[in-house]
Amino acid sequence: MREEIRFEHEQRRSRSEAADYPRAIADKLDAGDDVTLSAADKSVTLGPPETVDFEVIAGRETSSGADELSIEVELEWGEDDVDGELDVS
Repeated sequence: MREEIRFEHEQRRSRSEAADYPRAIADKLDAGDDVTLSAADKSVTLGPPETVDFEVIAGRETSSGADELSIEVELEWGEDDVDGELDVS
């Protein structure tokens, strides 16, 4: 399966500033709203269903310089996933 990156943005922020972004996403998820990510001229809107796959990864990337540590939080769902129960009438 091929992965297509629809939006990617990286910038250096304080811990407090960095916490604002996942908090804003969490607020959108709690409200049942779509999530729009935008920076400069790039933008993508996603509508996660009620149930998603949730993954947290703590990693270490080694290179010739200092190691780089990371925390990644990922929400995944199928493009065809829909909310609600099947209704047959």
